[in-house]
Amino acid sequence: MANKKIHVGIVGASGYTGLELVKMLVNHPGFALSYLATTAGDTMIEQLHPALEGVLSLPVEAASQEEIIARCELVFLALPHKTSMGFAKGLIEQGVKIVDFSADYRLDLETYEAHYCPHEDKAHLDEAVYGLIEYTREDIAKARLVAGPGCYPTATLLGILPFIPYIDANAPLFVDAKSGVSGAGKKLNEITQFVTVNDNIFAYNPLKHRHAPEIAEKIEKLGGAKMHVNFVPHLIPATRGELVSVYATLKEDIDPNEILQKRYANDPFIRIRQTPVSIKHTAGTHFCDIFAATNGNALFVNAAIDNILRGSSSQALAAANLMCGYDEGMGLPTIAYVP
Repeated sequence: MANKKIHVGIVGASGYTGLELVKMLVNHPGFALSYLATTAGDTMIEQLHPALEGVLSLPVEAASQEEIIARCELVFLALPHKTSMGFAKGLIEQGVKIVDFSADYRLDLETYEAHYCPHEDKAHLDEAVYGLIEYTREDIAKARLVAGPGCYPTATLLGILPFIPYIDANAPLFVDAKSGVSGAGKKLNEITQFVTVNDNIFAYNPLKHRHAPEIAEKIEKLGGAKMHVNFVPHLIPATRGELVSVYATLKEDIDPNEILQKRYANDPFIRIRQTPVSIKHTAGTHFCDIFAATNGNALFVNAAIDNILRGSSSQALAAANLMCGYDEGMGLPTIAYVP
């Protein structure tokens, strides 16, 4: 007899990250997709996402804690910041495992309230595990609440954390990051209009973006160094993909390739490249490609991911796999969208 599948749900099924989750869960060997919800509900998933016509037909309901508790063992919350924590706390108390996509459980209380809003679920904040798989894998496997990292912090941290012991912490860290437009979500705004993005590239929120404190906090927690992070994100005329270039000052001579190979020797979804990386080679996959080089005491680290997969949905699924006792890589996409 086949093993019984674990029932899971998605709240926030209308967005890009929700769609990516659905696409992976349709054929997942260990999870049964039993609940889909949005704020309004009252539709079908193939109406929300016409690409799923003939692939999946499920009702999309108005989000209900009671229905999730009754029908799901684990739920993915693809909800906005500030909204997620109010919804999550009741589920945690009833034993539903949660993978949260928002910033609501990613940060220490002081950091969160300085950059977002007053926190509504302080009781569960300390038990949340940061879902950067390669650095918190064992804790995720025991967790009932996982906070998915931001897409920019994912690429940045996977690239720079192996080098933290060799970096001069007194020198500033510069992160130049570029993302496809899907990272801004479905809701239209001035900077995501076609006429703004097409044939264009520009920085937004330079040195003030809320991912900077997340990167700095996790470098300190996971890398053991307190560093000043200068983070500048850019929007590029691409649907998906993210390229991060990190510049740091070394305090000793190193072989960057050797350090990366040693750190990620047992991590199947990290690929160490011998030439600068490309977003096209990771688009549609869970892989993170990393390249690093030095010039004297200057360190350059280059990382590429799919911003809505490795930067969100596939990383969330990897966490859910671990939380439920499955192999980390179960159901994760590995074939890039090329050409």
